[in-house]
Amino acid sequence: MNKAITDGLVFMPPEFALGLSVWSSGDGTSGSDTYDGSGQGVYVPADQHFDGCIEILSTSALQKLRYMGQTTILPGCYLRITARVKAISGSLPTVRIAGWAGGAGGNHVSGLTETGPKVTLSAYGEVTEISAIVGTGPRGGVDMVWPNAIYGHFGIDILDGAGGVVRVDDIVIEDVTNVYIRDMIGFVDVRDYGAVGDGITDDSAAFEAADADANGREVLVSDGVFYLGNHVTIENQIHFSGSVVMPDDKRLVLQKNFDFATYNDAFPDEEIALRKAFQALLNNADHDSLDLCGRRVQLSRPVDMQAAEGSKTTYASRRVIRNGQLQANSSANWDNIIVTSQATYSAANSRQLTNVVNVANIPIGSHITGNGVGREIYVKDRNIAAQTITLNQPLYDAEGTQVFTFTRFQYLLDFSGFESISNFIIDGVDFNCQGNASGVMLAIEGSIFQLRDCRMTKPKDRGITSVGGACQGLTIDRCQFLSNEMDQPVSNRTTIGFNANANDVKIRDCRVVRFKHFCLLGGTGNLIVGNHWFHGDGETDGVRKGGIIFTTPNAKSVITGNYIDNNFIEWTNEHDETPALGQQYSFGGLTITGNIFTANDVADWFNYIVIKPYGPNHYIHGLSVTGNTFRVLNGSIQRVEKVDTTFADLDYGRMRNVLFQGNTFNGVQEEIENPAMIEHSQDTASSAWVVDTAPLLPFGGRSRTVESCAPNGAITNASNATQFVNPWIDASYGTAQSQVRLVWPSAVKGKVWVKARMDKPL
Repeated sequence: MNKAITDGLVFMPPEFALGLSVWSSGDGTSGSDTYDGSGQGVYVPADQHFDGCIEILSTSALQKLRYMGQTTILPGCYLRITARVKAISGSLPTVRIAGWAGGAGGNHVSGLTETGPKVTLSAYGEVTEISAIVGTGPRGGVDMVWPNAIYGHFGIDILDGAGGVVRVDDIVIEDVTNVYIRDMIGFVDVRDYGAVGDGITDDSAAFEAADADANGREVLVSDGVFYLGNHVTIENQIHFSGSVVMPDDKRLVLQKNFDFATYNDAFPDEEIALRKAFQALLNNADHDSLDLCGRRVQLSRPVDMQAAEGSKTTYASRRVIRNGQLQANSSANWDNIIVTSQATYSAANSRQLTNVVNVANIPIGSHITGNGVGREIYVKDRNIAAQTITLNQPLYDAEGTQVFTFTRFQYLLDFSGFESISNFIIDGVDFNCQGNASGVMLAIEGSIFQLRDCRMTKPKDRGITSVGGACQGLTIDRCQFLSNEMDQPVSNRTTIGFNANANDVKIRDCRVVRFKHFCLLGGTGNLIVGNHWFHGDGETDGVRKGGIIFTTPNAKSVITGNYIDNNFIEWTNEHDETPALGQQYSFGGLTITGNIFTANDVADWFNYIVIKPYGPNHYIHGLSVTGNTFRVLNGSIQRVEKVDTTFADLDYGRMRNVLFQGNTFNGVQEEIENPAMIEHSQDTASSAWVVDTAPLLPFGGRSRTVESCAPNGAITNASNATQFVNPWIDASYGTAQSQVRLVWPSAVKGKVWVKARMDKPL
């Protein structure tokens, strides 16, 4: 590059032969004294060494010679000033190239180096060449670094030569930028705009100046460590040969190549690079996604996502992290924090613990265990001054004061520092927890958090955890969850795929292998479609646990087209501070249709659908189980459904709107349906026939309703004469109320089909 050629700029000052009126004995600024008629300098037209020169009589310890024209200083342009000098008489002086740095408005730019190397003349009549290079960046060989100057007055200084006579040949100023041109054309180097790269000097302004001047070219961060003390936004492409350090609260936004690979080049540590890239993602309107570029990011500690961003506690714009792997390397930073503390619980204040001892030591997001505490109870918030803790769900039987255990799991990505995050997507990311860390902790509140095409591999404790309402509308599509407890029997497992407290969760087309539980759902409006969750082991007559657990009795949810493998659907009300039925809804609003249920090597008391009320007087009012296949391998089970009466039984006299029909049973000893079609044969004439509905009705239900009773052939008396009569029906008959009594006008015998129900339809 040569600006004299490309832009037509004139750097060369005029020859002395054209007059000395433009040559100053001062700084070269307008109004300064010139050598024209001053008596200190004369033009010498002929010299044995020079074709015309100026002869100067030095009258002081510092004698200056400056061109009064303004020589332009441009970013990225480097000028070499050269002078040939010889002593004629008097003292032998020291000489150097010198200049005066000018800025906007003709003001002097102070604080810059304005002189070149000194050279002492050693003999009279001997020509000595002196030179210096001036430019905007601190490159090798640059003597005068002028990052903020826009022009200069250049010449020489004569030092310690008072009374001596010196001749100076025409001064040459030439563009030597080509010395610094890199092999690749199209770069704008931040060093050319004053960046120092010493890791201490704030190079923020130089970065932005280079970007402003790039005009489509690529900004080059050459070798060095560049400290950026302020927010920096780069609008052009950027390439890092050197690296960057920044305060945690300052952002580097790369608008043209916003991806992790570039941030990883920019920052010497990939954990810092990830945090800085996420920080920029939430502060850059031009990009909705951070591409990890298929890279594996190795983490030695949890990434506190709110601390990484630093300035926001809420965020609602759509943002995506995609296409890469996060790996938890072995480190003590992943160790769980475990605190035991005494606290008091009252059902009247169902989501709060009070009088919490050492509440400051209990981290937000801690998992809580204790007497009467349901599954997946977490610390949503804490008030240190008031000594209270806010819970994500109520406790079912923890009235009074007791010692609770608080366990804070450690997550690869921890969003719990945010009060609210909405519309956040993680797409195509492999969470390689390696048994060291859990996967993702959601923010406290928010909605529409989505994972799609992700892989949650070997989480230590949890795959995804919600400690508040950020799971509202949680969507998990086409993801794979692989347990860290593959080789453990079900009875020993502790890991859980995910939990949700809020409504409208959508889980679709996922594959889940060998967790204690696939998920625990505390809200309603859930859609569970097209998944395969497998939680078996190699144990003979092995124990199985719930795969999907509903903790809201009125679930208002659909489970359709899934492969439910070696586990069961568990339906509870354990997140109810008053679990006995009061004014709340009881168990209802659940549809289970078109699923494949399978199990192998299980005890015969295993069941696929289990209702577990935590208080009395509950009943079913709205359950549809249709078109499913129930199959058992390597053995058989007695029934597919049951009521777990550990805490309470159901009220069988209030069952309503239960449909259990069109299902297929293999390896099941007692097939069930509701309504149930029962064929009854009465061989001895009687006026009262007793029809037993057990074991056909689900959940051991009573025969509350008879929809129809139809003869199957002739109804005859004891003499075999056909009788054209109908019975009246006595439902809920017998001690267990599971029989139907048909009462005839007279003693008859024959066969009938009875269609009985364990509920009353709406």
